[in-house]
Amino acid sequence: MHMTMRKVVTVLDRAIIGALLILVVLLLGVQIAKAGELIPALGWTRAIDGDQTKMFGSLAFRGDLLPFLKSEVGAGYRSESRFDDQLKVRMWPVTASLWITPLPTLYAGGGVGWYHTTFDYDQSKISFPIADQTKEEFGVHLGGGMQVPLAPFAALDLNGRYVMMRDQQSRLVPEKFSPDFWSSALGLAFKF
Repeated sequence: MHMTMRKVVTVLDRAIIGALLILVVLLLGVQIAKAGELIPALGWTRAIDGDQTKMFGSLAFRGDLLPFLKSEVGAGYRSESRFDDQLKVRMWPVTASLWITPLPTLYAGGGVGWYHTTFDYDQSKISFPIADQTKEEFGVHLGGGMQVPLAPFAALDLNGRYVMMRDQQSRLVPEKFSPDFWSSALGLAFKF
């Protein structure tokens, strides 16, 4: 029965991931139909209670909703180590944001995200075996940025955001940790 329950959970996980991917594709279609920007970016991320700054990558689609309001759908990848490298946390966020644009080059706002997170325990550094696990969590973010035009079809996009999530459980001591983090990125916005 335990194996059957595991299969049901796996099927449910896949169904949730599939539904979210379909939603993202539909939102991307709406964004592209209204014309907007494709923004690949590289950046730096740092956990609130961590001491490591790591690189991450992302891809976003941004479009105008109103003359002073933009919407954005994005995806990325980030990782960090915790507890003296005994735990590696890898995250694949999918986010949706609304940005207020008081000037064409400045924006600020926030949004929500779905964070597919894998906890990999380094078995060689811990005294008892702990199984790796993967979870999906929701979070919110606040941030802003600016665009510097390079040409009629391209601009540099510099942004920062603070991501807030519920405390995470760990099988190591301490048992809880805050997954909140800062990120800043530099991207190239291709307008179409």
